[in-house]
Amino acid sequence: MSDVIVGLREALAFAPDNVPLRFHLARALLAAGRADEALAETRAGLARAGEDVDGHVLAHAAARDAGDEAARIHHGWRARAALSPEELASLAHLALRRGHRAEARELHDAAVAREPALRDLSLERALRLQVALPSDGAEGGPPPSATPPPARRRPEVRFADVGGMESLKERLRMELVLPMQHPDLFKAYARKVGGGLLLYGPPGCGKTHLARAAAGECGATFLPVEIQQVLDMWLGESEKHLHALFERARDEAPSILFFDELEAIGGARQQIRHGPGRRLVNQLLTELDGVGAANERVFVLGATNAPWDVDPALRRPGRFDRVVFVAPPDAPGRAAVLEVALRDRPVEGLDLAPIAARTRGHSGADLAHLVDVAAERALQDALRMGAVRPIRQADLEAACAASRPTTAEWLATARRYVEFANQGGLYDEVAAYLAAPG
Repeated sequence: MSDVIVGLREALAFAPDNVPLRFHLARALLAAGRADEALAETRAGLARAGEDVDGHVLAHAAARDAGDEAARIHHGWRARAALSPEELASLAHLALRRGHRAEARELHDAAVAREPALRDLSLERALRLQVALPSDGAEGGPPPSATPPPARRRPEVRFADVGGMESLKERLRMELVLPMQHPDLFKAYARKVGGGLLLYGPPGCGKTHLARAAAGECGATFLPVEIQQVLDMWLGESEKHLHALFERARDEAPSILFFDELEAIGGARQQIRHGPGRRLVNQLLTELDGVGAANERVFVLGATNAPWDVDPALRRPGRFDRVVFVAPPDAPGRAAVLEVALRDRPVEGLDLAPIAARTRGHSGADLAHLVDVAAERALQDALRMGAVRPIRQADLEAACAASRPTTAEWLATARRYVEFANQGGLYDEVAAYLAAPG
């Protein structure tokens, strides 16, 4: 056999473009157990022959014997018409474990087309959700696209746990909760069960808390999206992650997909110079439109502190067409937030009205911190006395005197947009808040 190989190599030295001769040498090398050399010769032949099915079959066999799984997947995918359905199905699993998602899908489809009994629902679901199959001991970590899906949650928090915001709760109840609870009734009036709503306002005013409470009210699956679940350094992977999140929401409908810091993935395209960011916005628009999939009973909630940085196309009908300002709470709302924050703490003789009146502009987070400061004063006394000392009015008054609202900078920025960039009336609610006395 070695003499044959030597002779073939000598012949190729005089005719390097003779593809059949090179494949003949590759078969001889493979038969001699020299799979790595056989794979190299086959690839050299394919470089000259192009998409040669027999060449890919030979390369697949050489890659299998050489233990080169990436090459085995590649050449097996190219030679799928000449492989058995069982071999194609096996390659599909291997391809998905190695992160070759497009090849896995085509190999699986080819196997099922020839042998329907080979259909694998777990593989199809893994492809749809953009996750990897469990490893069978092969070396190497998950592919870049194998981002863990968001945790499935059914929040226990309800609207009653959110202090104030009564008008916002009522709006969310009509826009989100009731359609989820009475889909047939809404369909009778041609009202879509699903859609999108964007919450915007200063940090700490309860946008995320309100979203969780809405999910808790209607009993829908709540899928909070963290930015790191979407953004990826590899070209095209961020779009895949985003698609996977929407597929998860569709698969578990009724569901609420919640994007915090929406501007991070849906930023205005005229401000994005680089292609990847623009492609991600385009992908988000496609998913919101339900292109290629139905978004029925999927509600998409977005939250942002910077609505001026969100791409205007996201606010068109059918996307985030409902935009809601989550303002710092008014005086009754501040009293309600304080009451919720004081719940389950020892208190005595409190009058929340004067504290609420003196905390104009405070966010819900600011008020919760105020209560924490007051509780710390009582705790220090309790530690000295060795007994529980309730939170009293003096504690709240002292904490209030030292408290400053953290919303001032945001409101100053918003005021500029109200004055100079409110042609479409987007910031009318902000203008009304700024003009209100208390």
